Amino acid sequence: MIDVNQDLRQGMKTERAASAPRYSIVSTMYRSAGFIPAFLSQCLEALRAIHCEDFEIVLVNDGSPDESLDVALAARAQIPRLVVVDLSRNFGHHAAMLAGLGAARGERVFLIDCDLEVSPGVLVELDAKLNETKADMVYGYQEARKGGRFEKLSGGLFYKGFNLLSDTHIPENVATERVMTRPYVEALLRMGDKNLFLAGMMSWAGFKQIGIVVKKKQRDGRSTYTLRRKLSLLINAVASFSAKPLMWLFTGGLCVTGLSLAYVVYLIARKIFFDDALLGFTSVMALTALSLGVTTTGLGLIGIYLGKVFSQVQNRPTYIVRGIHGRD
Repeated sequence: MIDVNQDLRQGMKTERAASAPRYSIVSTMYRSAGFIPAFLSQCLEALRAIHCEDFEIVLVNDGSPDESLDVALAARAQIPRLVVVDLSRNFGHHAAMLAGLGAARGERVFLIDCDLEVSPGVLVELDAKLNETKADMVYGYQEARKGGRFEKLSGGLFYKGFNLLSDTHIPENVATERVMTRPYVEALLRMGDKNLFLAGMMSWAGFKQIGIVVKKKQRDGRSTYTLRRKLSLLINAVASFSAKPLMWLFTGGLCVTGLSLAYVVYLIARKIFFDDALLGFTSVMALTALSLGVTTTGLGLIGIYLGKVFSQVQNRPTYIVRGIHGRD
């Protein structure tokens, strides 16, 4: 199958080689109309602070149902180096971020959410750390999670759950905000994952990575990351990066089988030596229910992995670009 986005990325790669700005700032838009003007203003301030005049700002419209696209296009009148990538529909945050990285041409790429939970001014610290350490990627993380008790608990459990179940370790409380070098970004784009979990992909890619503490404030408005979406992301992330659950399922199945055989031997021994009637209906139903539960869970887990394999071998693009505004 022809990968439309692969051809598009190849064309963008050729274009980058011809005219690569020093910095690309990449962000995604979904219900972001109210944030964009302030976000763009703060981005320009951050670029001035690091004395960067050769830049581009790439905003990816992830099928936003509000006026985000119109607001971004209108802002191009004041910011000619603003590039707007319009996706054909909502593909999700991670696919939209990957689309932005694919469109970015900069020698360095600053990835950030536009909801102003983290100020674009953090670019100053990230850029300084990258210069100081000669790292390939400097990422931000929260020293203590923001929000209420539920948000802190669910966020903490997400990272602990992923690191427990996965062979790939990601820093706890890692933020979207990070600065990356061009070789590192190109490595991410070559990975070809269809089941996207960028935090895992970024850790798996290797290179020299360094974290610094960033401060996140509570965003205005309701977050689009609900508990259901967090659970879905956790399942997708673990299934994409680890076979540990399958190994644990196999081990659990062996344990249940062993216990069942031992119980059967116990019942037979009671019959032989004590002439007891075989323990009745309750015991049989309990064992049946336990076996059925383990079997159903196992089939469901295997189904998740088969679904991931199916998505990968389909080789459909992870996103489709409807149009790019601001680039000839």
